[in-house]
Amino acid sequence: MNAISQNNFFDVIVVGGGASGMMAAGRAGERGKRVLLLEKNRELGKKLKITGGGRCNITSAEFNAKELLARYGKAEPFLHSPFSQFGVKNTFSFFESKGLPLVVQENKRAFPKTEKALDVFRALERYLSKNHIAIQTGARVSQILTKDKTVSGVLANGKEYGCSSVILASGGMSHPETGSTGDGFAMLKNLGHSVQTPTPSIVPLTVQDPWVKRLAGISLPLARISFFLNGKKIFSKTGEILFTHFGLSGPCVLNSAQKVGDMLHEGEVTAAIDPYPNVSWQTLEKQILNAFQTNPNKTVVNALKKILPQGTARVFSFLVQGVTGKEKSNSVTREQRDRIAHALKNLTATVTGLMGLDKAVVVDGGVDLKEIDTKTMQSKLCANLFVTGDLLHINRPSGGYSLQLCWTTGYVAGNNA
Repeated sequence: MNAISQNNFFDVIVVGGGASGMMAAGRAGERGKRVLLLEKNRELGKKLKITGGGRCNITSAEFNAKELLARYGKAEPFLHSPFSQFGVKNTFSFFESKGLPLVVQENKRAFPKTEKALDVFRALERYLSKNHIAIQTGARVSQILTKDKTVSGVLANGKEYGCSSVILASGGMSHPETGSTGDGFAMLKNLGHSVQTPTPSIVPLTVQDPWVKRLAGISLPLARISFFLNGKKIFSKTGEILFTHFGLSGPCVLNSAQKVGDMLHEGEVTAAIDPYPNVSWQTLEKQILNAFQTNPNKTVVNALKKILPQGTARVFSFLVQGVTGKEKSNSVTREQRDRIAHALKNLTATVTGLMGLDKAVVVDGGVDLKEIDTKTMQSKLCANLFVTGDLLHINRPSGGYSLQLCWTTGYVAGNNA
């Protein structure tokens, strides 16, 4: 191994150039520290640039700290201190001060006003540049070096770099094509940390029904989805639903995945989608009758175009038993009309499974929080090692909670390393 020269010695080395790593490096540099950011990809922020379908759900605009932290489940007691240091309001202020105003959309999801994840990355890139962060890409860290249970440096591409502190921000295992392949978990285990094996927890669902796949790319901005186990209703969620070539996605589906995964072990799981959650079937039936009376000589599908959810006209015959949609409106019986209303309020599909880590928005797993001093994000087992973001065993829903965790833990680590 190479001896560590003076030129290779830094105050802080940050391993991983994603959301939490860029935040941590920028904050440490802002404090006047000599910082080296090591990233194994050829570019920084690879996953950040594609998050939220390229729109980047940057945080949840939940300004009530108690309500916000409750969404992190069992991790809540550990998060009061870091979120008091850098919370949702700080995230808004941080990005707005970097020339990137945020807007709040449905379900308190906050996005950059431009709705471009690339603009979030560029704001962080400017933050790094302003604070003179040394950056090395294509640098795969294979080992954190220690002496007497204290960090002394890292080994990257066979070369040793010395430092006073290491911030490990290498990400979890979702979207491995972006470099999140669990390297950090292995390094933490080598240092004696307990690491929970990751499993997909916020992922799309696969279904067997052809009509769902024929709607690939169509979304329902506000719908209710109910899940049944062996015919018994277990729970429902309301929000955006996205049809895909393999099944169902969108925020309320993703946030149901963990529970659905448990149900799949117990029996047959079906989903019922209601695209009209705020309209009773009786009211919908009256709207259908009115559409038919107004357009008596049009086909059923053409008469209902203003009522049918986007795209569903093409699969109408799959959805309503005994009605093809090609009949003339004035020939539809009351029984058929009721059948149409009930079917449109109850679009059913059979769930066959969960997508894997490659499609996961976020996964659970990571280092046990009991082994981290969350006031500083420093390891309790290895002095001057700080751990951030997806490397922490914290379950959370989609909707900006993962990125907020990155901003918070990255800032706190950068503030203390």
